[in-house]
Amino acid sequence: MDTKITEIRNIAIIAHVDHGKTTLTDALMQQCGVAEEGTTMDSNVIEKERGITIYAKNTSVIYKGTKINIVDTPGHADFGSEVERVLRAVDTVLLVVDAQEGPMPQTRFVLKKSLELGLKPIVIINKIDKPASDPKRVHDEVFELFFELGASEEQLDFKTIYAIGREGVAMKAVNDERKNLFPLLDLILETVPPKILNTLPARAQVFNLAYDSFLGRMGIARIYDGSLNMGTTVQIKSHIRDARTGKFTKIFTFEGLTKKSVDTAQTGDIIMFAGVPDIFIGETICMDPNVEQLPAIHIDEPTISLNFLVNNSPFAGRDGKYVTSRQIRERLEKELEVNVGLKVNFDADEAGSTFVVHGRGELHIAVLLEMMRREGFELQVSEPQVIIKEIDGQKHEPFEEVIIDVPGEYSGVVIETLTKRRALIHDMREDRGVTRLRFEMPTRGLLGYRNQFVIDTKGEGILSSRFVAFRPYAGEIKRRDVGSMTSMASGKALAFALWGMQDRGLVYITPGTEIYEGMVVGNVTKGEEMMVNPTKGKNLTNVRASGSDEAIYLKPAYEMTIERGLEIMASDEYLEITPHFVRLRKKYLTDLDRARAGRGGK
Repeated sequence: MDTKITEIRNIAIIAHVDHGKTTLTDALMQQCGVAEEGTTMDSNVIEKERGITIYAKNTSVIYKGTKINIVDTPGHADFGSEVERVLRAVDTVLLVVDAQEGPMPQTRFVLKKSLELGLKPIVIINKIDKPASDPKRVHDEVFELFFELGASEEQLDFKTIYAIGREGVAMKAVNDERKNLFPLLDLILETVPPKILNTLPARAQVFNLAYDSFLGRMGIARIYDGSLNMGTTVQIKSHIRDARTGKFTKIFTFEGLTKKSVDTAQTGDIIMFAGVPDIFIGETICMDPNVEQLPAIHIDEPTISLNFLVNNSPFAGRDGKYVTSRQIRERLEKELEVNVGLKVNFDADEAGSTFVVHGRGELHIAVLLEMMRREGFELQVSEPQVIIKEIDGQKHEPFEEVIIDVPGEYSGVVIETLTKRRALIHDMREDRGVTRLRFEMPTRGLLGYRNQFVIDTKGEGILSSRFVAFRPYAGEIKRRDVGSMTSMASGKALAFALWGMQDRGLVYITPGTEIYEGMVVGNVTKGEEMMVNPTKGKNLTNVRASGSDEAIYLKPAYEMTIERGLEIMASDEYLEITPHFVRLRKKYLTDLDRARAGRGGK
């Protein structure tokens, strides 16, 4: 590390999804000369495709002789566990809020966690160039949110910066000159006290994990006191197991997006280290066994679960490279090394072919499945179920706060649908033709709704949610109004057969798709189960009659993706996932087997 750097500041950028955190971080790196034009923090392929941050990432910039470590955090509620542990390792947070949308559910979640830890956020009102932006209103809404969340007088006296992330400009007042992001960096240096090197006994805490195929499991830690050296033996203290010793084989610090190998790391810095293969989140690293352990890092519990199974469909093994239960188990064990929001029960059945996976939401699970299929895995999963807890002898289930922005004409159908799913409306307000609705509802009622929401609002609505708490069970909820269209034959789907099926509901496949008996090829609008034969061709005769040779017009197929499948599948179905195909199928493929299962037989 450069010896001229005597001061270190650690900050995290937090916000709701798509409020501009990563764009702002990318611009900071470019203006400080640690990244080239076009470089982005969202380096993962899925992050680039979806345009969202999934994993918390570290970078650093050097400004006026001070090293500023920056942690870019996810904005989606399903990846909230990433944010929770990062907040413990920083000196302050930059709370980014959209100048049009204002505070959203994840804004509330991350701000609440920050205030509880005693951090004093700097508020960035971003995207002030939007035509419908209203910085003054948003500033007032942010202040109200601080007050509502029990902020102290010192926290209520927060500093505000106005920014346009994509242009790379920040101003202390809306009408100031729009030049660069240095006003933001200056404010960080003014308001965040530096961490000066001290000679206290070394003490650090792990807040994140990483994995390297050569070095194995690695820890990312913040040094609170003293300094740590490579090759020295350290004590590792945990709240859940006995203390043990380890030795650092590698220490890295962050310079921009690159890691720099160092021999010594000092007070206040954020490091990545190797050499302790069983390191875990929240553990304290020290050299003196008498040093006091740092407080534990609490991570919120998962809210949904589903089964991962070995694929046993008629097409099993055709497409995937990794298909056995041993390979799926090893991949899930590897995921647990870094994905602490995930929990897996590996002993769900005696055969060892079923694994119960617990996650923070449908997107959390869908991203894992998408990564696995791209790596060559083939498996099938069951319908997601919410995790039911028993508290004081009463069933409790997870509830979520849901905020919806829709054009006024669609608010009626949204309210009607959600109230059927046990949602309670808490607030409703209108601004410039857009209605904002705030509900609280069981997670069960939200599962499978997002797709219906897009249809109901003609794609013009925005839906956001966050986990609130476990509350008493809300009763039965009817999630599906449609039935399944199940194939009774195997072969290739023909356009003539699909033409006849599309009047009954939505078709999931295109002509030429290979299908098998028991595969779900569409849904039935009336809500009943229907057996169909997609391989049926037109009967050919020598007789010609007017009208018998009418043209076949097919509607575009509702092609299956992992997220769509998790939303629309029924309890008696599996989602089959392979590197190139996603299929929906019945658990029991033949009509006879389904009838036996319905009677309680096998």
